[in-house]
Amino acid sequence: MSRADVRGVPVEESEATAPGTVPGSGAVRSPSPLWSFGLLRSELLITFRRWRTLALLAVLAAVPILVGIAVKIETSDGSSLGGGGGGGEGPAFISQISNNGLFLVFTALAATLPFFLPMAIGVVAGDAIAGESSAGTLRYLLVAPAGRSRLLLTKYATVIAFCLAATLVVAVSALAVGALLFPVGDLITISGTRITYAEGLGRALLIALVVAASLVGVAALGLFVSTLTGSGIAAMATTVGLLITVQILDQIPQLDALQPYFFSHYWLSFADLMREPVYWDDLVKNLGLQALYAAVFGSAAWARFTTRDITA
Repeated sequence: MSRADVRGVPVEESEATAPGTVPGSGAVRSPSPLWSFGLLRSELLITFRRWRTLALLAVLAAVPILVGIAVKIETSDGSSLGGGGGGGEGPAFISQISNNGLFLVFTALAATLPFFLPMAIGVVAGDAIAGESSAGTLRYLLVAPAGRSRLLLTKYATVIAFCLAATLVVAVSALAVGALLFPVGDLITISGTRITYAEGLGRALLIALVVAASLVGVAALGLFVSTLTGSGIAAMATTVGLLITVQILDQIPQLDALQPYFFSHYWLSFADLMREPVYWDDLVKNLGLQALYAAVFGSAAWARFTTRDITA
């Protein structure tokens, strides 16, 4: 006789853990790939149907709209927007929005990356395990034949999917608003060369993917924090607090020797994709650093979760 677990995935009664044993630690048959896909699909549906997730995505989508309207009002008299300094930093794109709406994509990503995007990722990642524990559903999830490692990997994959979705929401919203409020066409790169609008769209997509990849370290950190506590709110608050602290430390000149190891240090290196030729040095450092954070904190999360006594 079979029943369904809290995620709607079938669970055999014989696979339930016996009284007095730690869920997920008993000997069960290995779940099929189809079962694993069902668990991932269920996690994705649950995550993206939550009102909190939809609210976070709505806030992210609103940022490009506000930036676009502000630039439109500022330049409505035909004047150019000031403050577009050089150096290739992300915020410098804002001075080009009135000339080409595609630059709103780059500006919106640069505006949301330091705080809004990582905060949203921190909330989702921090709640991944701790939220299940505080809701009393973690024990029932572990009754299913996934095992702790597979469940943790599914949770991390769900957070990574949210990273991609959140970044694309910002990019698509900015692309639509930019095309609606400003002229579009061929654009000038940071290096001063002209590229076609189609090539600019390709680079915008590549930049969005790089920004999403820049958040995998934060996702792993949040997941690790989530395994340390049974309170979803505490895990989310701790993760967001760590994000803010690291970015503050990244601005202190006296810590310049440590700053290249902070996960946020190379976040704005995506601007180098708008150079001709592309500068890859900082981009490679950023992706390598994110992979390192993902490996370290992912391993720490696995070590903690697989040895943790689950009581709720």
